[in-house]
Amino acid sequence: MNIAQAKEQVFNTIRAYSARDEYGGYILDPEQQRPLFLMGPPGIGKTAIVKQVAEEMGIGLVTYSITHHTRQSALGLPKIVHKQFGDAEYDVSEYTMSEIISSVYDCMEDCGCERGILFLDEVNCASETLTPTMLQFLQFKTFGRHRVPDGWIVVTAGNPVAYNRSAREFDIVTWDRLKRVDIDPDYDSWKAYAYQTGVHGAVLTYLDARKENFYHIEETVDGKRFITARGWSDLSRIIKLYESMDIRVDRTLIAQYIQDKDIAEDFAVYYDLFNKYKSDYRLDEILAGNAPQEIADRAEAAAFDERLSLLGLLMDKVNEAIAGVMKQEDVVTEVLGVLKKVKDGADLKEAAEQEEQLYKRFRRMGVLSADSREKYEAALHILNSFISSHKSFDEISAEYREMVGTMRSDALAAGRKLSEIFTFVGKVWGDGQEMLILVTELTIGYYSSRFIARYGCDEYYKHNESLKFYERKLEILKKGEALWQQSMM
Repeated sequence: MNIAQAKEQVFNTIRAYSARDEYGGYILDPEQQRPLFLMGPPGIGKTAIVKQVAEEMGIGLVTYSITHHTRQSALGLPKIVHKQFGDAEYDVSEYTMSEIISSVYDCMEDCGCERGILFLDEVNCASETLTPTMLQFLQFKTFGRHRVPDGWIVVTAGNPVAYNRSAREFDIVTWDRLKRVDIDPDYDSWKAYAYQTGVHGAVLTYLDARKENFYHIEETVDGKRFITARGWSDLSRIIKLYESMDIRVDRTLIAQYIQDKDIAEDFAVYYDLFNKYKSDYRLDEILAGNAPQEIADRAEAAAFDERLSLLGLLMDKVNEAIAGVMKQEDVVTEVLGVLKKVKDGADLKEAAEQEEQLYKRFRRMGVLSADSREKYEAALHILNSFISSHKSFDEISAEYREMVGTMRSDALAAGRKLSEIFTFVGKVWGDGQEMLILVTELTIGYYSSRFIARYGCDEYYKHNESLKFYERKLEILKKGEALWQQSMM
């Protein structure tokens, strides 16, 4: 299965394991709750999906790599305890609490989260001295005498032995204690994540044309050549940082992340070409509806690879504007929640402090994405500015409505760019493959699908009629967005 399907398996498993009967007991006893085992090649996103599930469910997360543990740190250290049995007294050997179990209790204490995920990575790389301890843990959720607290679900992960020399095959006894989920590299499912996290347009358009280069591991006489999803994500981040600092992105940098020299060279050539297209095609003029005829003529005569790159460049610009609007909306929605409490009689400073405590709690839980951190920090900045201004609630409400007005103006501007990309594609390439790609990419994009559901786009709806299998997704999104519109002050 792909990484998106694996995430759904994790989500559903936690829901099922957390289900209780009418008397408050677990329907499936914790000892019968097999730990999930995510089996997949390195860099595919196993850790990322566990973190996403924890954030979406609002539960705690404690992560450990078993390779860092000895039997003593996992099981605890032996100690002598004086006990009396009947009339006789004995010195008994016991163990201190495992560092891993202790970390779960620390998370519960620090974050106030009764439920969570204990994620153990690289479990099939554990030392052989840990094998008996791990078998006991997988069956009974205990290290020594100390058990994982109720409400905490165990998820494990590992790499196939073909990818990791330290990994070893589990025997039947071990597999019989695990709920195994096999994950395969899949570019299309990764792409949805890439849109949400803002992966560089050059990476996306390159992989659109060369999907076979998304994930690649090869044994050669010179050693392993490999490319992973993590490699492309990390390369995207460093390219964006270098570009922002006006540092040249060259083949040497690319080869540090894409460790297959042929594919690194191929992407380096493409990256230079991508930037040439960015310079040659006047993107802002196209999205303003003022594309010169010579630009339209060149696009019409371009080879498919160049068309794909141009389409990617235009979508990059539109998605940047759309994502900006949706992030603004997330912030004003968070601020609105606090202002509603104040309207109902709460003190603004106390309500803002509660919001800050919530943010800190989520950070301690270790589950917040970069977007969520940005949302909370921006919302807290706005709330603190309200507090320091000493304005009345009516004045604060007026200022808040101005923020919403600015956001909606930005949404109109982004909507115009979205309409213009349809106009340009239709004028230059008609309703062919390029239009199909445009509609599909907008539908699977995290921010673009939300934006269209919220603000609409006539051109999108017109061209989406041929893609009936996407309509259900937008219908669900629209219902959620309608509820948001009703809640605005």
